[in-house]
Amino acid sequence: MNALWPWLLLLWPLALSRREETRYRIWARRSVLLLLVGLTLRYLHWRLTASLNLASPASTSLSWLLLLAEAWLLLSGLLPLLLGWRAFDDGRAAADAAAAAWRVGSWRPTVAVLVPTCGEPLAVLERCLVGCTGLSYPHAQVWVLDDSQRPEVEALAQRMGCGYLSRGQSHGAKAGNLNAGLAATTSELVAVFDADFVPQQHFLERTIGLLAEPKAALVQTPQVFFNADPLMRNLAMEGWMLPDEDNFYRWIEPVRSAWGAVVCAGTSFVVKRAALADVGGFNEAALSEGFVTGIALLGHGWQVRYLGEPLSAGLAAETLLDFVRQRQRWAAGTLQSLRLPQGPLRQPGLGWGQRLALLEGCLHWLNQLPRLLLLLMPLSYGLLGIAPILISREGLLGQLLPLWAGLLLSVGWLNRRSRHALLTELPNWVLAVPLATTVAASLLGRFGGFRITPKQQPREHGGAAPLLALPLLLLLALNGLNLISLGRALAGGGAGGASGASSASLQLGLTWALLNLLGLLVALRACWDCADRDPQPWLAVPQLRGVLCPAQPADAAAAATAAATAACFEVHVEAISERGADLQLDAPAAVARPQHLQLSTARAVITLRCDVTDGPKHGRISVRWSDGQGETLLQLRRWLLCRPGCWQQRGAAHEASALLALFKRLVQPPRRLAAGRRSLVWQAPDSGVR
Repeated sequence: MNALWPWLLLLWPLALSRREETRYRIWARRSVLLLLVGLTLRYLHWRLTASLNLASPASTSLSWLLLLAEAWLLLSGLLPLLLGWRAFDDGRAAADAAAAAWRVGSWRPTVAVLVPTCGEPLAVLERCLVGCTGLSYPHAQVWVLDDSQRPEVEALAQRMGCGYLSRGQSHGAKAGNLNAGLAATTSELVAVFDADFVPQQHFLERTIGLLAEPKAALVQTPQVFFNADPLMRNLAMEGWMLPDEDNFYRWIEPVRSAWGAVVCAGTSFVVKRAALADVGGFNEAALSEGFVTGIALLGHGWQVRYLGEPLSAGLAAETLLDFVRQRQRWAAGTLQSLRLPQGPLRQPGLGWGQRLALLEGCLHWLNQLPRLLLLLMPLSYGLLGIAPILISREGLLGQLLPLWAGLLLSVGWLNRRSRHALLTELPNWVLAVPLATTVAASLLGRFGGFRITPKQQPREHGGAAPLLALPLLLLLALNGLNLISLGRALAGGGAGGASGASSASLQLGLTWALLNLLGLLVALRACWDCADRDPQPWLAVPQLRGVLCPAQPADAAAAATAAATAACFEVHVEAISERGADLQLDAPAAVARPQHLQLSTARAVITLRCDVTDGPKHGRISVRWSDGQGETLLQLRRWLLCRPGCWQQRGAAHEASALLALFKRLVQPPRRLAAGRRSLVWQAPDSGVR
């Protein structure tokens, strides 16, 4: 009976997750939080009193080390959940009310839109400027802040009607560049977009109203991406997994907002110049200048507000090595803030709730060390002959498994379906060693420098970075030896020897090692970056249709003959980019070349000249937009990337189905991205609502 009642309690989160009307009510969330706290404390009490292996000095040391790692991860994992005890939302209702009041008022502040750049490809920067110059707010001026001092960037800025500033030196990295932009402009507000981000046309109208209050300093919006991150792409799981950042912007930021501790993410925000002047501008000593500058604003009594509506999109890292290095930079920047006067530990003026919420972000990175230890610990069963935890079947059924089940049932529900409980952890094996080394170096005061993440780089061949794959292969070999030793011990009927472990403890070790093996295999598969000669982001727009017709010859007589015999086809647009589209014909047919494609959108009809580059195959053809139609392509780009409401926030797929899809991908060869095999990001349907 003692082992049964925890399982009966788990019926409560299971029932809540299946009832839409109670999904996020505060009383339901608080009851689940209390249940998880109770299960966690009960489990840790059992671990401390009944599961330590004290048979020898070595087993005692490993057993205590494992307990400390588990306790750290469980208690620090409860912190972001417990911060959700307060009522919170994503700020959209407040933004609606603020925008309505602002529209009937008279405050129309000037805005300097700052775009810092340092060597990004010209096509990436041009895409950003297309969005920035397309902002519908009339009192905004776009400035390109060029730290690479490239003449072609200055020419691009002039061609697009933007101001241009190159400071001739690069001290202070991005923060120094932004401060130079502040010194060269005089606007009341400043909006900042990284060079690979594209704002929607109504970005400023949706955010300025939130700054009408005298103490409101900054409005942060989410980062979403119009290309899949490499974990999703390499595993061909774009339709099943969610971007790594979704959990932060859909759960962590709204929760921190309830405590007055919103984090500035460094891009896609608008801020008052007076507030920046009050804290001395952007912090040039910080690797994460936005994070530290936001903390300084909070410490000086300003409000940092959050609007969880996707109002811009950017490029995610394109190779897994770049993805890992980006996370290493974020980890180093966050941990560096602990040493700075403007960090969460030392900044005066912060309330205890603000400080705790901000420190939770630091704990997230510090967790990498005990997480790596937890991943390595199963090796002690077979390679060292030591069981670091003693467990019986009663302990397994009554203590360990109820806690695991409670977390699996509750985490995805509590974080508003912004991440999976288990699926997200498997690919993260690839991050374990690099992030743990970064955290260890940061604790020793070695933070590295600021590095720009490469964007839109073609890849002629697929492959895995040795820096990532070799540690995983070594761990895989060790895990294999460990499994062989464990198998022999179990075949012999028990552990025996110095470990003093029971058969149940060995079975736990075997299960643990098999889960690690699965994580290693997923991580190795995720390391293989797909070949992609055209790294252009490709999008899927639901319900987008068009009409494909032969282009008319320039000669009048030939044009008349062609018009009489022209065959037009209705098509469904499966994938579309700034360079072309993949089309599915409603009926198989031969297609002439070249063509006109007339796209029927909710806002306008866009007609593009295009050349057929592939097909028809199985009723599908691929087309590339022809040169020399600049205004039409500009119209397409702004519709594709800048229309209001184009970026959707999906909920996480059912975890069991997603895991089955992942296991299927593991036995499939890496794909080569091409027509019909694109890595797609799904947009929201074009509703025409502005």
